[in-house]
Amino acid sequence: MKYALDFKNNFCDTLRFWVERYVRFKLTSLSNRQVKDPKKLQEIIKQLTLGTANMNELSQLAKAARNVGLIGVNTYFKPLEKLYTFMCDMGLASMKEIDEEMIIDFLTSSTAGLSDATKKNYRIAMINFFSYIDKNNEDKHIYDIELKNWGGLKGKAGQKLPVFLEEEEIARFLEAIDSYPFQTEIAARNRAIIKLIIYTGIRVSEAINLKTKDMIYQDGVYLVKIIGKGNKSRVVMIKADKIQKDLDEWMHYRRCEDGYLFCNKKGTPLTQAYISRMVEKILLSCGIRKEKNGAHMLRHTFATLLYNKSKDLVLVQEALGHASLDTSRIYTHFDKDRLMQAASIMDDLKE
Repeated sequence: MKYALDFKNNFCDTLRFWVERYVRFKLTSLSNRQVKDPKKLQEIIKQLTLGTANMNELSQLAKAARNVGLIGVNTYFKPLEKLYTFMCDMGLASMKEIDEEMIIDFLTSSTAGLSDATKKNYRIAMINFFSYIDKNNEDKHIYDIELKNWGGLKGKAGQKLPVFLEEEEIARFLEAIDSYPFQTEIAARNRAIIKLIIYTGIRVSEAINLKTKDMIYQDGVYLVKIIGKGNKSRVVMIKADKIQKDLDEWMHYRRCEDGYLFCNKKGTPLTQAYISRMVEKILLSCGIRKEKNGAHMLRHTFATLLYNKSKDLVLVQEALGHASLDTSRIYTHFDKDRLMQAASIMDDLKE
């Protein structure tokens, strides 16, 4: 359904209206595999359809959508929430006054100090949002926002080299997992899920959504069935002796709903934030400080080590579930042998 570009009498109300429509559109297009409360999601979509009274109410709906399992919604909503404040402060009278130069002004002032990866997300959010309006306004107004000349990002910028643990740090971290003073009833659970992440490189979101049926024992290893981004399936392996003791102990305490392998005391899945806080505490306990201490660093650590040991980029792609080989290629930046070869290229030249 198409709407008038200036759907409301007030500019800020109109901009909020378009953000509502776009967020609703994203909620119906994001993967819903991790949604834990379909009825709650249905109610959120209904409220977005009926409209909100103010930006705070819209923000609460976006937060609620994330909490029920559509974690990707923040990537799109947070930049638009800031755009709303910026544009309302400009005192515009019509949506037609917005142009690409104004969007660049917003990005330049609002993303200063943010990482390149976050800037990239902001850029994508702007392009997608205004593309949505291009297609859904009955006035046929076209913004055609491309942001090719935004100074914050050029070319393929926005991809930051991942933080990872060196081999000596990995050994210290693994030792610290076993010695960290967790509460008795959750100690084995915490050890098992962290080891599963660092030994296989699976995403935190994949680990917390594992079901018991996804772990299949076979000849001294566990085959772990993973449903990754875009509902794509893959299988990873972990040697049983790395995790068996912790799994056995956890199964003694485990009381999880819906067949989940890992859960909290209420029986519901753990959160990504909880896993990241736990990893950070373990890192600090063994004296390791990184730019990013969250659980996703363990995935980067696995991928970096896998590439350096195997020199097989396709293996990295398959193990991590990357859709494109280009995503995996970032780990070649840590190939010390290749870097040394480049550094030595002029050694044989006569001085």
